[in-house]
Amino acid sequence: MGILTGIRVADFTRVVSGPFATMLLGDLGADVFKVERPGTGDDTRGWGPPFIGGESTYFFSVNRNKKSVVIDLRTPEGRELARRLCLNCDVVVENFRVGFMDRIGLGYETLRAERSDIIYCSISGFGQTGPYRDRAGYDVPIQAMGGLMSITGEPDRPPVKTGVALVDVIAAQYAFSGVLAALYHRERTGQGQRIDVSLLSAELAALINLASAYLVAGEMPMRRGNAHPSIVPYQVFGASDGYVMIGAANDKLFAAFCTAAGRPEWASDPRFRTNVDRVQNRDILVPLIDELVRNDTVASWVERLQRAGVAVAPVNDMAQAFADPQVVASGQVVTVAHPVMERLPLVGPAAIFSQTPAEVRLPPPLLGQHNAEVLDYLEARDDSAG
Repeated sequence: MGILTGIRVADFTRVVSGPFATMLLGDLGADVFKVERPGTGDDTRGWGPPFIGGESTYFFSVNRNKKSVVIDLRTPEGRELARRLCLNCDVVVENFRVGFMDRIGLGYETLRAERSDIIYCSISGFGQTGPYRDRAGYDVPIQAMGGLMSITGEPDRPPVKTGVALVDVIAAQYAFSGVLAALYHRERTGQGQRIDVSLLSAELAALINLASAYLVAGEMPMRRGNAHPSIVPYQVFGASDGYVMIGAANDKLFAAFCTAAGRPEWASDPRFRTNVDRVQNRDILVPLIDELVRNDTVASWVERLQRAGVAVAPVNDMAQAFADPQVVASGQVVTVAHPVMERLPLVGPAAIFSQTPAEVRLPPPLLGQHNAEVLDYLEARDDSAG
């Protein structure tokens, strides 16, 4: 029994933000019915390479614990089938352009008129209101618009995007937590409600300290590469055989770093004595540390600084990250049977529950794999209602 066992989700989402949110609901035991268009399905089914047996690994990443049903929303028959599915579910999640679900008779107000306790989550680029509501919204353009790209990259180089679609993932987390909160509210009151999540709002919320620095102090953040705007040293340094992240987040840790690095005199140097001093003199201190770190290996620095209690980590590539003993011990990489791949490895849920564990119950589905099952379910519900 998962926390959400018995909760049914009609999933009208594609690409990343919506599918990631509904996948998290599925991890907790919800039955997620993924509605896909005929022929091509979710956009990410075609995003590759890599493909494995004709299936996109991109699609694999955000679509476990779901059942795929093909419905043509362009036809009256398809829209009626989708309406029946929605009314037999507790939660509807969609990330179409604003207004599309209303135009085909599947909007929140229409469904609420028939089922007052329905929970309806819309994910869009810019939200259901405002001058940009009709614009299409994708992760990277919104990274640019919302300020994240302006603070990502090296100071003397052009802005860059994050390595993954991070704004999509953040928006998905807001949608996921919003649905959970709405389910709790419904449990107490019997009332459903609508949840409006936008990628732009999610990005602004994730700017945390840099947004606060601008809004409160009028400080315009700048790109600092791997450096931290308010802590020194707190960045990546090049070792003799790779890169290492070193973070001395307070004066005590800086003194520990200096001792472990063989430069105890730095801790009492008036230019570096406090974090404020170090931030003001970063152009002096950082080159000194950089020159020192280059004289030894990543492994040596990690061992030495860990022993001193200083935050330190190797900059791992993907293979190194998944081979790390802590990652292996976590058991987060799970393997499930798949219709195309005999054994499909996936990154499993990140949250650990002592009583109702999140788990990977179903592999990412083939397109339309569960058509018959979903149709049988709806017919049985109609028969029981009649």
